[in-house]
Amino acid sequence: MSHSLLPFILFALAASISPGPTNLLILAHGARRGLRASLAPIVAACCAAAAVVWLVGMGLGALLLRYPLAQLAMSWAGALWLSWLAWKMLRSACAPLLAGNDSGLGPLSAATLQVVNPKVWVTAVAMVGLFATPALPMGWLALVFLLVALPSMTAWALMGIGSARWLRSSRALRLFNQGLAGLLLVSAWSALLV
Repeated sequence: MSHSLLPFILFALAASISPGPTNLLILAHGARRGLRASLAPIVAACCAAAAVVWLVGMGLGALLLRYPLAQLAMSWAGALWLSWLAWKMLRSACAPLLAGNDSGLGPLSAATLQVVNPKVWVTAVAMVGLFATPALPMGWLALVFLLVALPSMTAWALMGIGSARWLRSSRALRLFNQGLAGLLLVSAWSALLV
């Protein structure tokens, strides 16, 4: 492997552990559903993000740069979908933890979210631009990113599980969900409007 592997791992760690829309949703899902129910959305989201990294490196990033309207449409679609998810989170702000009527974030939703998540695309373009070399080809970059993202996103689910201990009162749960919904909106629209 190349001498740029360690810097890439550190970059991938910073990108995948930092707050973003998917991590916030996994945090809420972990608080509501626990680790076992969060594993499928975590794996789906991380695999989709790694696929975006690979696709950007294989030329999709350059294609999107040539068609700024497509890039803008994807950004707006992502912001609108994240806003809808924030609205759902806000509406369920007082629903009890581990309630049986809420299916939470499913694997397909988690994977699809990565396709329209502006943070994933910006990260993928930066990764490819900074680290893709003949010594560190795209397949390896995507695989290493996946291996770093899985424990990073799992940490968010574990934080959600830990937070469930202090979310027993309906007031605390409502404030938690309202705060996460607000952060989700900020993360969605800040990427688009900045």
